[in-house]
Amino acid sequence: MEVGSVTGWGMVGLAGVIAAGFYYALCIAGAAEQKGKRAVELGGGSLTREQVKSHYHQYAAFFEKPKQIETPGNVPNLVDTFYNLVTDIYEWGWGQSFHFSPAVPGKSHRDETRLHEEKVADLLQLKPGQRVVDVGCGVGGPMRAIAAHSQSHVTGITINDYQVARARSHNKKAGLDHLCEVVCGDFMNMPFEDNCFDGAYSIEATCHAPVLQDVYAEVFRVLKPGHLYVTYEWVTTPQFRADNAEHVEIIHGIEHGDALPGLRSYKEVGEIAKAAGFEVLQDRDLALPPAHPWWKRLKMGRLSYYRNHVVIALLSFLGIAPQGVVDVHEMLFKTALHLTRGGETGIFSPMHLLVCRKP
Repeated sequence: MEVGSVTGWGMVGLAGVIAAGFYYALCIAGAAEQKGKRAVELGGGSLTREQVKSHYHQYAAFFEKPKQIETPGNVPNLVDTFYNLVTDIYEWGWGQSFHFSPAVPGKSHRDETRLHEEKVADLLQLKPGQRVVDVGCGVGGPMRAIAAHSQSHVTGITINDYQVARARSHNKKAGLDHLCEVVCGDFMNMPFEDNCFDGAYSIEATCHAPVLQDVYAEVFRVLKPGHLYVTYEWVTTPQFRADNAEHVEIIHGIEHGDALPGLRSYKEVGEIAKAAGFEVLQDRDLALPPAHPWWKRLKMGRLSYYRNHVVIALLSFLGIAPQGVVDVHEMLFKTALHLTRGGETGIFSPMHLLVCRKP
């Protein structure tokens, strides 16, 4: 056989390996844990393809002009824009539950997530047939776990209409649409009657509220007397020092990359709940030892990030993914670094637990 033929066949083989690698990366690897999204389906939520890049720059501009993010009226639009930009990437690279969980030795990420969600149902003491509201439900990963675990009826609310459609689709595919419903709305002004729910919870969602007491007051309003509200809050911990430049940079990085109007201190959240009328039964940080590091998954996922970034850049270059998706993905990677440092230094927790009762 001629050398040229061997070289030619070698090139064909190499091309085949590369093509197979891209197929694996685009259509198999990096998909959400529940196979909710593939790389070739990444988009901008309710935004058109042409709007993604400009809306990303608008989002970034909020944090370049602090007075904008400090104005409560601007925050709902900011959060809606943020979730249009990131929902597909979150589903593709993380899963359908947009939150962290303590690492559990011997358990998969999916199992760690499920256990963290089922803990909410157990703390609420939910019973089959009861009605519970998920305050800031995203695409509904937690609501499906809680509904399946407790057989309660869960109504989720999210400000983003694209997430409503995604959650309803997932609910139907999971065979849980008879227990789960989602509405589009602002959790600071919920479209529900007074005293209508047997339980309420929020999982790393109320951090988006410009005024936390307004959310707690709404939860208090829709919850039946004598019933419970459980929330996992994003907070700065006792280790945070406002005069430490690294600490401030970490917290600002988390706020910028997660559409937060400002992180609260661990000391504030319980007092705010009391001001809204609740009795606070538990007020503690689930990230503290003996809990295992919640940020471990972020560190383990760095290789996946680089792979995913190459995939997204290629899709954007080919015109499959909208312009601007690469910028969003890069922003999320930088945020992951800040979150990891927040965990390593102990100055930030995404799982400060409050268990509250409406008298």
